[in-house]
This record gives sequence, structure tokens and C-alpha cells, in this order.
Amino acid sequence: MSQNSRRTFLKKGLFGLAALPFGMGALTSQAFASSLPPLEEDAPQAKALNYVKNAADASDHAKYQEGQQCNNCMFWKPANNGCSLFPQNSVEPGGWCQSYVKKG
Repeated sequence: MSQNSRRTFLKKGLFGLAALPFGMGALTSQAFASSLPPLEEDAPQAKALNYVKNAADASDHAKYQEGQQCNNCMFWKPANNGCSLFPQNSVEPGGWCQSYVKKG
């Protein structure tokens, strides 16, 4: 009887290991991407980098140039509207901050 239990245990264990890569695909960071809260302009880090939700609102900033916006910046993450500079939040695709670097 214990031999049978050992076989059952090994079969289930091997099946679990074989299925692990498929299960991990569903648990990637992209599966949780939509849970990023939007960055507010009055957040301390947003203020420090002069972040605005609408790039046109930054037209009076010395570093701003027309056409610059989050969705064409190297820090922007299109999968979740995230930004490397604001890892806990999503940003507006049409937003802007003074750390803008054109995507190469």
C-alpha cells in the first residue's frame, strides 16, 4: 500500500512540475499591470519632476519641447502605462515630466 502511495505522490509531483511554466505565465507582472494607481500631479515625486498629465500644460517649462510626452519617452512602459521613474504608479500617455528622454 505504501508503494502505491509513493507512485501516486510522484506522478502528481511530476505533473505539477510540468505544469509550473504554464501557470507562471498567468502570474507575470503584466497580469497585475492594470492595478497600478494613476500618478497624481500633487504627489511629492511628481512635483519634484514637474509631472503633468497633459504635456501641453508644461509648455512654459524650460525643458519642454513640443511633441514630448510620456508615450514616446524611454522610461514609459506601454504594457501598463507605467514609468520607470514612478514605479508604483501609472502615468498618462500624453503626460510629461522634466526627466523626459526620447525613446531611441
